[in-house]
Amino acid sequence: MTRHRLTIAATLLFIAATPAFAANKDMVQLQTQVQTLQDSVARLQQANDESMGVLKDLVQQTADNINKMSVSMDALTKAMAAQQDAQNSKIDQLSGQIQSLNDSLDEVKAEMAKLNKTMQDVQSQQQSINATVSTMPAAGAPATATPAAAPAPAASDVTPAPPVPDIGPPTTAKKSKHSAAVALAAPADAPPVEQLYQAAYGDYNAAKNALAASEFADVVKNYPGDNLAGNAHFYMGEILMKQNKPALAARQYDAVLEQYPGNSKIPAAQLHKANALIAIRQPDAAIRELHSLIQRYPTSPEAQAARTKLNALAARNQQ
Repeated sequence: MTRHRLTIAATLLFIAATPAFAANKDMVQLQTQVQTLQDSVARLQQANDESMGVLKDLVQQTADNINKMSVSMDALTKAMAAQQDAQNSKIDQLSGQIQSLNDSLDEVKAEMAKLNKTMQDVQSQQQSINATVSTMPAAGAPATATPAAAPAPAASDVTPAPPVPDIGPPTTAKKSKHSAAVALAAPADAPPVEQLYQAAYGDYNAAKNALAASEFADVVKNYPGDNLAGNAHFYMGEILMKQNKPALAARQYDAVLEQYPGNSKIPAAQLHKANALIAIRQPDAAIRELHSLIQRYPTSPEAQAARTKLNALAARNQQ
């Protein structure tokens, strides 16, 4: 009987404890799931942090590459500008050498013109002497006798004048009728234009700029219509550029372009006028002059220098 009661009591206790045990098992499962979810969230956060770190590294590397490219582009631009300036300098030197050759040619032509004039004077004197000799009375004739008409000298008695070569004025262009008229109106006490010009050009090459400018001004004053006066205007502009007076220099180059249409200095004058306009901050006017120079003299060295100058101006505008 006692055993039976104990069995019943144990059974009742088991039945009473079963719901509590089931509740504890559900709590354990829930806690396990929560812990699993927390672990997943932690892993996801860690993966996200790693991805963000990688992304930050990629952004930083991209920024560094962009900075390096920018530095490289700046260095390349500077190198191209330096190369362009060096090329411009070489072209300017070449233009100066060509100019010097042209000036030397002008001097040679001036000397040839002087020699030609001297030869013409000698021939004129010889013809005058021959004419005087041919009209003199024969030896031994009475002084009071009327001399017979002297026969015309035979072709063999008078040395024929050799043909005079047409070498033109000291520059490549011929003088116009207006130029010749103005040249004839030069003061009587003025030295010949070639002599004035050669003295001025010699002083210019000797870097005696003040004296050369005064002598070039004398050429323009005494022989304003001569093509050498156009050369004088050009070198007066060159002297003014050396004195850092580009506005005044541009006027001298304008004088060459407007008053001496056949002068050999026109391409150089137009190129140097563009340089003067750039110096006084008139790039648009300078660009027009450069385009005009290329259009008028496309194969000249000055046109090549103008193309280089235009490229340099375009590069500066893009910076």
